[in-house]
Amino acid sequence: MSERPFPWHGFALAIATAIGLMVLGMPVLPILLMLLVWAGSLWLVGAPPPPPAEKNGNGVISRDTMGDLFEHSEAPVIVTDAGRVIIANLAARRLLGAHILGQDVRMALRQPEAVRLLESGEDGVAVIRGIARRRDIWRIARKKMDGGLAIIEFVNRTAEADISRAHTDFVANASHELRTPLASILGYVETLREDVDDLDPKMADKFLGTIQKEGQRLQQLISDLMSLSRIEAEKHDLPDETIDLSKLVDRAARDAAGDRADRLDIESHGDFSVTGDAQQLEQLVRNLVDNGLKYGAADQQVTIRLQPQGSKRVQLSVQDRGDGIPPEHLPHLTRRFYRTDPGRSRASGGTGLGLAIVKHIVERHRGRLAIESTVGEGTRVKVTLPLADQAE
Repeated sequence: MSERPFPWHGFALAIATAIGLMVLGMPVLPILLMLLVWAGSLWLVGAPPPPPAEKNGNGVISRDTMGDLFEHSEAPVIVTDAGRVIIANLAARRLLGAHILGQDVRMALRQPEAVRLLESGEDGVAVIRGIARRRDIWRIARKKMDGGLAIIEFVNRTAEADISRAHTDFVANASHELRTPLASILGYVETLREDVDDLDPKMADKFLGTIQKEGQRLQQLISDLMSLSRIEAEKHDLPDETIDLSKLVDRAARDAAGDRADRLDIESHGDFSVTGDAQQLEQLVRNLVDNGLKYGAADQQVTIRLQPQGSKRVQLSVQDRGDGIPPEHLPHLTRRFYRTDPGRSRASGGTGLGLAIVKHIVERHRGRLAIESTVGEGTRVKVTLPLADQAE
């Protein structure tokens, strides 16, 4: 190590400052201590940086070090040497299997797009499908390294594709649902205009009634679409209003029932307050009660219960006594526009969005939704919400 020169310029400045302080009448001992500290600081600041760490071998990362570097990466990564897999991190072994170590990388992937990229010997990317599951979509990127090595990284694009597919399906379904009542309205209007002079008044009134019914259905569908859009836009914003859930449920249930209120059996096992959005919770109750009244037997009651779930949660249950729902339909009930019986749903004025709206409202309120049904006995929907002082 070469000797470092003493920083005389800085030390001279320190001595000049000390002399000035003595002239001003400061005690000598503090000045000498300050001078000592200043000189030591100058010495340390002038020290050269530590020498760089020596590189191993020929100055490149070893294979063992490379394996340790990638092992716990979330993205699958493999390293190849002359086309054979020599390193596969934990994510890659889970995706492709531990047997890929030592294999020809083309055999490990077995995808035409990937094989073309690997055989080209150049850097590049490829999109491949169905590595582990049929619907999976992965983007692979190959990067050459020195010594015939190459790194191949896998990025999962399945979720993005699913979201895009869901949006496409939603637009297609919404277009279909909107087109059906519009076609009916336009057809009856054209008939009325063509036969305006010869049409029987009773028949004309029937046509106008159908137009009104389809118009109301169209209005309800647009309203539900707008509600769903608003709820989805706010799903990450926690509501902050304290609400008396017992009163809200009673009021919203009776509003939904209207002149069918005599079919309601409402009971609250206590007074419950939750932190929520009053408008959305009212919509949730109205949707559940309306479904219960529409799909339950006309001569049977719809049972509505509020009861505690331990000391931190409250459960709202709405049960009808109707035909029930076959078990294969239960997992799909909260999908947009899903109907177990499309003809019956449309005849009763349903839009196919009611339970989708309920699901998103429950998620925004950090609650849980469960649907139970027995064919021939009826359906019960349970919504569990945190109490006001327990909301996260």
